[in-house]
Amino acid sequence: MSIRTPLCDLFDIEHPVLLAPMARVSGGALAAAVSRAGGLGLIGGGYGSADWLEHEFEAAGDARVGVGFITWSLARQSYLLDLTLERAPVALMLSFGDFQPFLPRIRGGKTKFIVQVQTLDQAREAVDAGVDAIVAQGTEAGGHGGARATLPFVPAVVDIAKEIPVIAAGGIADGRGLAAALALGASGVLCGTGFFASDESLASDNAKQTAVSGSGDDTERSSIFDIARGLNWPPDWNNRAMRNSFTQQWSEDIEGLRQNLAEEQVRFEAAWTADDTDIAAVIVGEAADLIRAIEPAQATLHRMISQAEGRLRRIRRIVEPNSKG
Repeated sequence: MSIRTPLCDLFDIEHPVLLAPMARVSGGALAAAVSRAGGLGLIGGGYGSADWLEHEFEAAGDARVGVGFITWSLARQSYLLDLTLERAPVALMLSFGDFQPFLPRIRGGKTKFIVQVQTLDQAREAVDAGVDAIVAQGTEAGGHGGARATLPFVPAVVDIAKEIPVIAAGGIADGRGLAAALALGASGVLCGTGFFASDESLASDNAKQTAVSGSGDDTERSSIFDIARGLNWPPDWNNRAMRNSFTQQWSEDIEGLRQNLAEEQVRFEAAWTADDTDIAAVIVGEAADLIRAIEPAQATLHRMISQAEGRLRRIRRIVEPNSKG
């Protein structure tokens, strides 16, 4: 049995699994590892740095990779889009903001256009714009996201998208999640947390170990890490990360954090530099329960596919109990 969906045909990949473009985590080496294992790796363009992006493209080598940007940040640095399209990546993914101004520059080339959505209105806008694929992101995801849960949100987006492939995201880190996403009508999955602790990830060793030791119960959504980093995120989106002493101090006192921001920013930056995860953010989602080892991305992806195939075979036996196959 092999899993082949319209997403595989769209991106010419073996497995319907995409690496989430996690800022400061999904570099060229990780994206390349996921692509070479049969999925599609997306470099995390994040808040935009031409030098960093060039370096990560080089790190990806000759692997077929894509790139993802935070839309509202890219809007202030549109030259990054030109730099990216010159590299002709397999796909470009935009999240969190108005993607419409970028459509004319993306269409007509070899690069497929993915839009990530958190509401049904956003999904309808993406369909009307004729994007190539839609990521339906549930609130279980690590990093920034909305309020809808993955399980009911994905099929609702599938109903809107019709023939446009939908990629499920949020709380999916193993083959059971992939099988469930396919059962919901998705054509594949976008995984961030599942690859966070990969050998090739740009996350620090301490952050990886914190994720491996943690649980979805240890995560929460908050704006405090954005405030501490001086990132002026729009109010519609907050950020899921592991709880630590910094969240315990400030999650219920946002105004206090703002009043002490100069001092706290210095403390936060020092912790980031020192790899002190008791203060610095470890940005993973509720699927942290499913991260059990620091290992190569290839091992994670191939186990996910094997597990999904096994799960789908079991489902088939339930539906066809008299089958001898």
